[in-house]
Amino acid sequence: MGRLIILLFLFSSNIFSQVKLLSWNVENLGKSKSEANITFIAKTIKDYDVVALQEVVAGEGGAQAVAKLADELNRKGSKWDYIISDPTSSSAYKTERYAFLWKTSKVNKIGEAWLEKKFNLEIDREPYYCTFQYNNKQFTIANFHAITKSKQPETEIKYFKLLPNQYPNLNLLFVGDFNCPQSHTVFNPLKKMGYNCVFTNQKTSLKKECIENVCLASEFDNIWYFSNKISVSNSKVIHFYNTFSSLKEAREISDHIPITTEILCK
Repeated sequence: MGRLIILLFLFSSNIFSQVKLLSWNVENLGKSKSEANITFIAKTIKDYDVVALQEVVAGEGGAQAVAKLADELNRKGSKWDYIISDPTSSSAYKTERYAFLWKTSKVNKIGEAWLEKKFNLEIDREPYYCTFQYNNKQFTIANFHAITKSKQPETEIKYFKLLPNQYPNLNLLFVGDFNCPQSHTVFNPLKKMGYNCVFTNQKTSLKKECIENVCLASEFDNIWYFSNKISVSNSKVIHFYNTFSSLKEAREISDHIPITTEILCK
């Protein structure tokens, strides 16, 4: 009986020690999003613990839209906090902001969040880092939105192999829209270092129109984690567009779908 109780305790501890992580390129999150859009986004992400958003508008309306989103989440039963990056430093391409939102009852934010400083010239929209703690274990999310496929995102993703050594004391996850499939050779150095991707052969961007019920276009969004320090489970994508009568209507929310996983720090 005593052994059974111990096994049940270990099993339940494993369940409750996981953090539900969601990443979403919300496409121009700013003043163009209506109140109904914000409400829909909040409803979609409310069951997760940490949310990483890409493509927050750098100019007017971006920060305000994230604040409205946090306010809407706070009406849904849990207390949320949020942080927004400064605009990325790109002058040659489209500058944006990143955002993190999290349930304060689930995780604690540790220290200050920061935009990547060393490789900000090599990476147009440099990653935005934030460290969280749960059950005395810390993990740091590098939130990222690459340049578009036509501009060859691999030319900036190649610097990611240098980031683990730059931050040797951090338990890094690379999260976001890479505009590049996980099968690309640019990810091989990370794979050799022990980083695994959560999704394989999973398309995450929306077509303009569904063709024979195929609505997704490219394998762009993913989560990379260091398998020696993190395990993942229950990974899935959210086909939010099925709620709408057309992709045109769905794309008012975003042209990407959210990706999710549950992480356990070892």
